[in-house]
Amino acid sequence: MSTIVWSNGQDSPVQAIFSGISARQLWQGENGAQAVMVKIEPGAQWEGVDFHQDNSEEVLVMSGVFNDGTRDYPAGTFIHHPIGSSHIPQSNIGCTLFIFYPEKHS
Repeated sequence: MSTIVWSNGQDSPVQAIFSGISARQLWQGENGAQAVMVKIEPGAQWEGVDFHQDNSEEVLVMSGVFNDGTRDYPAGTFIHHPIGSSHIPQSNIGCTLFIFYPEKHS
């Protein structure tokens, strides 16, 4: 029988990724699958390019406005970044994202 796994995001430790960008891991599965809550402070930008070489990235903008270096995505927007895609995560006003990474492909 499968076991249900749950997490309160506020209880997960905060990990600084870049200046003004932090993450809380909500769940880690097998083969690299994971669910993460990311907070981007106003004016913060990813250092370099976020390239999705091994797996896709599924993003739900929970609050604020997310920008991928090309366009703005307001709260409620779902974004699918397929394998091989890239972007530069940032936000002028700040945002909170729910990000899901499926299992990695070899």
